[in-house]
Amino acid sequence: MDFAFDARTEELREQLLAFMATHVLPAERTADEQRAALASPWDTPPVVEELKAEARRQGLWNLFLPDAEYGAGLTNLQYAPLAEITGHSPQLAPTALNCAAPDTGNMEVLAQFGTEAQRKQWLTPLLAGEIRSAFAMTEPDVASSDATNIETRIDRDGDDYVINGRKWYISGAMNPLCQIFIVMGKTDPDGPDIRRQQSMVLVPRDTPGLEVKRAMRVYGYEDHSHGGHAEVVFDNVRVPASNLIGEEGGGFAIAQARLGPGRIHHCMRLIGIAERAIELMCRRAVTRTAFGKPLAQQGVIQEWIADARVAVEQLRLLVLKTAWLMDTVGNKGAHTEIQAIKIATPRTVVDILDRAVQLYGAGGVSQDSPLAELWAGARTLRLADGPDEVHQRSLARRELKKYR
Repeated sequence: MDFAFDARTEELREQLLAFMATHVLPAERTADEQRAALASPWDTPPVVEELKAEARRQGLWNLFLPDAEYGAGLTNLQYAPLAEITGHSPQLAPTALNCAAPDTGNMEVLAQFGTEAQRKQWLTPLLAGEIRSAFAMTEPDVASSDATNIETRIDRDGDDYVINGRKWYISGAMNPLCQIFIVMGKTDPDGPDIRRQQSMVLVPRDTPGLEVKRAMRVYGYEDHSHGGHAEVVFDNVRVPASNLIGEEGGGFAIAQARLGPGRIHHCMRLIGIAERAIELMCRRAVTRTAFGKPLAQQGVIQEWIADARVAVEQLRLLVLKTAWLMDTVGNKGAHTEIQAIKIATPRTVVDILDRAVQLYGAGGVSQDSPLAELWAGARTLRLADGPDEVHQRSLARRELKKYR
């Protein structure tokens, strides 16, 4: 295993670091100020569109897509250090580079499983950053950590599908630029194979019967920059049968294909979040004095910073190994490692952020510091794309199988 950056990765890294320092980080305050003046809090601040235009001009665009026909053609190993850099400003940088969830996963689904007509209608404007999208899977009335529990119905009626159900925490759905939903539901609820009961269909936002009811808060945040996390109701929503993605009964497999890259992308960005937390801790520690000496000279603070550095270096190596395996033996071959990083990374980064908040005191939980919102986002990732316990269960069963 060789994790050294190749020439292209190093070039893009230097370019992206400069873009972050010159454009993205200075725009964080501007975006907050502009959002406060918008007619709707879900509208996109003008500075975000400016960042997108500049990123596209510089070629820092669609870096996540390994398919050179649609994206930058980077491997997972090449993309990992770039995604980490965007984690320094998770509210702005991924969107600026058109590398933000859930659009990334939806573009991957359309590129891999969509028909030519579906790609032309929806993938092309998504790749251009002209529209946003949502992935409607999680439901409030069942334990959605087990995707076979999903109750939303997708019933065939002649040349159409009719969709009925309720979803929530559908990321991006509050954003008026969100024009298309990928909806997962059951087309064969009584089928003998519980993993062949589900299908996915494309549902345009303006389809009659689709209602975005409300924004769901995450630890009190409405997450305006990501377009919110909405509760969505589908009441006899009718779409053409041609809106089916892949084949009937293929929804579960498509979801698994979508979630693998999504999980590692989250972990890549989380390492960047941890790096920013360490930077904030160090800056605070050298500028504040308590009990007669700088915080930087307090033993407990030094332990926090040292432990954070060790943890980040460990996580980065595990994520790079996982990326390398995905590139060399595929997502199935990297299944154990994908689950390992999904368990370890959010948990560890939450702990680092918690120490950073503690170091900042009252300022750490206030709106004057990014730490509280970063903590909320990282903590949520212990649930998103499968809670810790589901990954632990699957990983442990695979380990135990060796001894049975």
